[in-house]
Amino acid sequence: MSVTIAGRPVGPGHPVYVIAEIGLNHNGDVNLAKRLIDVAADAGADAVKLQKRTPELATPAHMRDVERETPWGTMTYLEYRRRVELDREQYIEIGDHATLRGLTWFASPWDEPSVDFLESLNVAAYKVASASVTDLALLRAIGATGRPVILSTGMSTLEQIDAAVAALDADDRLIVLHATSTYPMPAEEANLRMIPALGARYSGVPIGYSGHERGLQISLAATALGATVIERHITLDRTMWGSDHAASLEPQGLEHLVRDIRIIEQALGDGFKRVQPGELAPMAKLRRVGA
Repeated sequence: MSVTIAGRPVGPGHPVYVIAEIGLNHNGDVNLAKRLIDVAADAGADAVKLQKRTPELATPAHMRDVERETPWGTMTYLEYRRRVELDREQYIEIGDHATLRGLTWFASPWDEPSVDFLESLNVAAYKVASASVTDLALLRAIGATGRPVILSTGMSTLEQIDAAVAALDADDRLIVLHATSTYPMPAEEANLRMIPALGARYSGVPIGYSGHERGLQISLAATALGATVIERHITLDRTMWGSDHAASLEPQGLEHLVRDIRIIEQALGDGFKRVQPGELAPMAKLRRVGA
């Protein structure tokens, strides 16, 4: 089964859908967000994703007054969240830039008013962040929009994922991503065998991978294991200030990721054994006994 996002089918038998996750790596700067969109487009990604919050609702109560050093000085975590949030006009400007560069854009809403905000912008799809898997009221609001939904499953048990899938009630609109929410993620926590395991558990649902590791190897292995979506954070420079930059791909890394995913897609083939065209000359030269 495939899910269509902005006219693009996503699922088995279709090219891997590559999502460049901008998240909060724009640091509240529209021009930086546009530069990251350009990076995604130049690399050949299919979509870019942001995050949308109502800071007063989405910031955990125990974190709101925690002080944090930022490029704009010392401020509370809630003040920081307000500082990096983008408003409607900024989203329109960013979304228009993504469209002009040939990319689909969407976002992860972290609270119900953010769903309403994104609905007003006619967003192409919704991404559920791993942190929101247990927020069933939010998931019901997302599912009720009728739009395609991509569900990340980091920091969650199978029972919690089952409950999330039921709350979304998205049927043929759902894509599930295996994820481990460690930033950056060490290889021993990747557990990539969950990709086919999730495929067996949620029959007919396209399964992908959202990665937070350094490098490309694990995401490429996920592709070989059947991931139909690959999502990675992107940045201009991993040394930039912000919590996600260290686990992000720089421009050349994203370019290489997309290139190598497309090579792996060709290399996987169809699973039927046949004599390949390039084998005919070696066979004539080397085989002593014919069939």
